[in-house]
Amino acid sequence: MPKQQTISELLEKGRPLLSVEFFPPKTAESIEPLVQAGKRISTCNPDFVSVTYGAGGSTRDLSATVSRRMKDEVGLQVMPHLTCVGSTQAELGEILDDFHNEGYRNIMALRGDPPQGQSDFQVTEGGFKYASDLVAFIKDRHPDICLGIAGYPEKHPEAESLKSDLDALKIKADAGGSFITTQLFFENAAYFEYVDQVRAHGINLPIIPGIMPVLALKQIKRITQLCQSELPRALESQLSEVESDPEAVRRVGVEWAMRQVEELIEKGAPGVHIYALNKAKSAIEIINAARNA
Repeated sequence: MPKQQTISELLEKGRPLLSVEFFPPKTAESIEPLVQAGKRISTCNPDFVSVTYGAGGSTRDLSATVSRRMKDEVGLQVMPHLTCVGSTQAELGEILDDFHNEGYRNIMALRGDPPQGQSDFQVTEGGFKYASDLVAFIKDRHPDICLGIAGYPEKHPEAESLKSDLDALKIKADAGGSFITTQLFFENAAYFEYVDQVRAHGINLPIIPGIMPVLALKQIKRITQLCQSELPRALESQLSEVESDPEAVRRVGVEWAMRQVEELIEKGAPGVHIYALNKAKSAIEIINAARNA
């Protein structure tokens, strides 16, 4: 299979990248709508898309199918996710070899969330405990793979302190991370402060901000609670005023995200990664607005 460009190669071109993340399909029947969403998003030529999978690796096979179809049928540059959850080193090696043989040259390497119903991460026997272990494993097995690692502007929920979180990020970076993609945030000041903190910690990788447009108030409250991100009062107030009108809520969320993206790019962010919640319309609007800014 023809190999894809690495995101490091794309970043070297010196223009801000615009990318989209898809959440995993929950059933085989939901694969086709997700691929169709990918086709719609392909019309605005994102630099790449990523495909995650459910907590505990619960949708790994379905996600692999979506990644393959988006790459081969839609022609998108695809970055699959890979986590430590639920797999031995031998199993992860097989998955990596399959990815490499299929032409993928970018992987988002994560520890992963516990399976549904579990509050704590449990190490799979014969598997890895930390994302840094997975990063090192991938780079040793396939040095030409470009690795994304996760950063948390408002601190990882499980980290004891921001310093310990940055210490963990430094270990991942030194193990072979190529770039950092951040958790969602709604105040750009959090991103710029985080960049300064990361640089002060001796980490010089590109830091791509992750932006999630609000599509529903209850949904975003649940998401921000899980990842312990702050929902600004001004945004929550605007959303509350139109909560009974789903399209008005979406409009408020998209416009807030557009303003974030415009400022981030204007002030030198290397790109923006849009957590699209599998909704093509909002992602397309944000990408088009960013390109026309």
